[in-house]
Amino acid sequence: MDLSFLRREFGERFVEDVDVALLYVRDASILESRAKALGVVFPVDEEEVVKLVRWAVAERVPLFPQGSATSISGNAVATSPGVVVSFEKMTRVEVDHVDGVAVVEPGVRLEELNHELARYGLFFPVDPGSVKSATVGGAVANGAGGMRGAKYGTMRDWVLGLRVVTGRGDVLKLGCRTYKCRNGYDLVRLFVGSEGTLGLVTEAVLKLAPVPESAVALLAYYDDLEALVEDVVRVKTSRIWPLFAEFLDAPTSALVGLEERNALFLGVDVNAGAEERLLERLTSIVRGEVAQRAVGWEGAMKLLEPRRRLFSGQVASAEREGGVLVVEDVAVPISKLPEAVSGLKALAAKHGVPLLLGGHIGDGNLHPATWYRRGEGAEKVERFLRDMAQLVLRLNGTVSAEHGIGLLKKDLVALELGEALLSYMRELKQIFDPHNILNPGKIL
Repeated sequence: MDLSFLRREFGERFVEDVDVALLYVRDASILESRAKALGVVFPVDEEEVVKLVRWAVAERVPLFPQGSATSISGNAVATSPGVVVSFEKMTRVEVDHVDGVAVVEPGVRLEELNHELARYGLFFPVDPGSVKSATVGGAVANGAGGMRGAKYGTMRDWVLGLRVVTGRGDVLKLGCRTYKCRNGYDLVRLFVGSEGTLGLVTEAVLKLAPVPESAVALLAYYDDLEALVEDVVRVKTSRIWPLFAEFLDAPTSALVGLEERNALFLGVDVNAGAEERLLERLTSIVRGEVAQRAVGWEGAMKLLEPRRRLFSGQVASAEREGGVLVVEDVAVPISKLPEAVSGLKALAAKHGVPLLLGGHIGDGNLHPATWYRRGEGAEKVERFLRDMAQLVLRLNGTVSAEHGIGLLKKDLVALELGEALLSYMRELKQIFDPHNILNPGKIL
């Protein structure tokens, strides 16, 4: 295999050092890549991405795109000797505050984008737990969701257009720069969440929203988890549209520095002047013990901070037990939340596995976590996960809400989709990436 092209085209931006490459062949999941990367390439513009892909096609070299490697389903793990493509040097941002869009390169971090947008009184609402490090390209590839999903949804709701380089080396301009766009098949939605298997994103047109005038939020504790879930359903049926509704079960609350009780984080954006009235209304609906209240946008976001430590708390708990953490990502209709939560607890007891529960309960997205010790217990966890999938599918839910499929969830998503639909997906993959060089082995 001739790497001289990469050395010549990219110079110091093609890194062959083995130790450096090891940092780029894995993500935040439990998986460790056994593949030795040929190197890491840092393109600076779309033209370089095109040259890279066309070289990879000619040489039949796999390319593994990577943002900030925060995914936890094995989406960014290298599965065979190939070249990692890091987009961290592609960070251009163009904001049009009149049109309400931002044209952004894939290496821009979501938090950095919102710092820039704050100058115009705008923000990009998608808010994953890893928002401080997650990149636009990674969020597009993964179809990311997050804390504000109860009100604002996921990346699929906020990406208007894309520029992508397919596995054929072609540049495609997808979607529009306008809010309304019906120009044929909706290929934007096909690429959002495709995990880099169909094309490499070089630019995204993002829809923006005005920063709310104000917000109110509360933290409430519950002795009974089912009562917490029922309160979320009560809020949703009271004509209140939460900005966020997040929860942690009692063991997880203790891990992030709160009381060892089930915790609900509930926030609503409001017009200035309406804060006290809405906070009083929320307090009258919620039957848990209200421990903290916050008024104002910044106060509401600060109240949510302990919830952002969910993943780190789960990791610490598993490591303390000498275990390997498995974090799941399922969603059910809001009306089915009580049944889903009680069912997950029953399944964990049935299979004798530990269970930590938390997630975006405002949109039905649960993140059950368990762990096993290396060399023992993996089979019990596998049986628990399969029964978990059957439970959420029986409740008209899905086995993957925002973490993607990657390597870890291929078996579970096959249960949900069935062979007929998977065969159509394989044909789509073949159209856009006929030589299977783009993030091979993921999803399918």
